Amino acid sequence: MRPALPRPDMRRAVVLLPNGFTLGNLLFGVFAIASASRGDFHWAGWCVVLGGVMDTLDGRVARMTRTSSRFGVELDSLVDAVTFGVAPAFIMYFAVLNHDNLGVFVCFIYVACAVMRLARFNIEQGGRAKTQFHGLPSPAAGMTLATYWWFSQTSLFNMVSGWPWHTALPVVMLVLSFLMISHVLYPAPPNISLRKPGTILLGAAFVAAIVLVAFDHRRYAFPVMVAYVAYGLLKTFVLGLVDRLPSADPLLDEDDDDAMARSIELGEHPHRRRRRRRRGVPLGEQVHPFNPGPDEGRE
Repeated sequence: MRPALPRPDMRRAVVLLPNGFTLGNLLFGVFAIASASRGDFHWAGWCVVLGGVMDTLDGRVARMTRTSSRFGVELDSLVDAVTFGVAPAFIMYFAVLNHDNLGVFVCFIYVACAVMRLARFNIEQGGRAKTQFHGLPSPAAGMTLATYWWFSQTSLFNMVSGWPWHTALPVVMLVLSFLMISHVLYPAPPNISLRKPGTILLGAAFVAAIVLVAFDHRRYAFPVMVAYVAYGLLKTFVLGLVDRLPSADPLLDEDDDDAMARSIELGEHPHRRRRRRRRGVPLGEQVHPFNPGPDEGRE
């Protein structure tokens, strides 16, 4: 008799799937850097945007398949540092800022803040269900810079072409850098619920933005990203006026109960924090820190 063929290890394939999307994100980041060095800024912008799509998919796939891991979270942050930190900085340098050493210094500040933002995310919010981001997400900052070249080639840009863009763009990069490491709160992509009218409004705005970008990405992608950046600033300013902002630095809060008492949730949902009993694992058995529960995900 013929020996039975070994069955494929489907579990291993499912575990590797989210990391495959993460490495796809890295591939687009490397292509963005190479394209920017050749002067192909349109394709470089597309690479950063497609990297953002991959970054969204890897976390969602990991949560759907319950294959999240500490390795995946760390890999995701390292890849994001390339695609949304180094690549957008290279695009801006080769497109606009390559006239003097000041441009190199501005790019360094942007990359440094992107890396610090990702490190802070791993400490504070990595592996948790998120309703809001603490600081501007690095993908949003990277796509804002990457889509500027598209906008500069449209008729809308001609209306403001007289502005001192060579002076304004370094300022824009520094503002984005500051926002990434700031305490400004930015909404995560909403899970639309009929019980929460606020999520319906955010969901409608999110869909409208996607439709605009799909209709004419050159003209509307950059303004949409700028609107997202401005929304977080405006919302934080309004919440600050009514004293609803966190009173302490979230990075220094070690007591989860204090974090749950805040009026604005920065990390996980309350029901996510309950430890779920695994099948075949006694209640009292401790889970190894490098094998997190199925609810943990990525940014």
